[in-house]
Amino acid sequence: MEERNPVELDEFESEFDSASRVKEGSEIVEERLWFKLEKFGKKISFARDVVALYQYLIDRRVSWHRKTIVVGALIYFIAPIDTIPDIAPLVGYLDDLGVITAVLKFLGSELIPYYEKD
Repeated sequence: MEERNPVELDEFESEFDSASRVKEGSEIVEERLWFKLEKFGKKISFARDVVALYQYLIDRRVSWHRKTIVVGALIYFIAPIDTIPDIAPLVGYLDDLGVITAVLKFLGSELIPYYEKD
């Protein structure tokens, strides 16, 4: 995936601008998310937030419009190439944290029930 500014959330929405594109993005997340969390989950403080976002993503009651930003953020998280490489000690996940934090702030209290599912 190309480099991005973590706060440019509109870019994620434009990439997943239809129900079918959100479904495609969800499939990518499903394929790769658990591997990354297994491998690095203990090293990152926001793993629980990522799982809550995934739970939100797979909830059939949530419209695809609301899922667009979540798909983009989770794909950014699982992408091996991003603004700050994940292998960089201590700072490798700062950009991922920025993206996840921005989405958490955007969705706000809408995510609370998804923390209770884990």
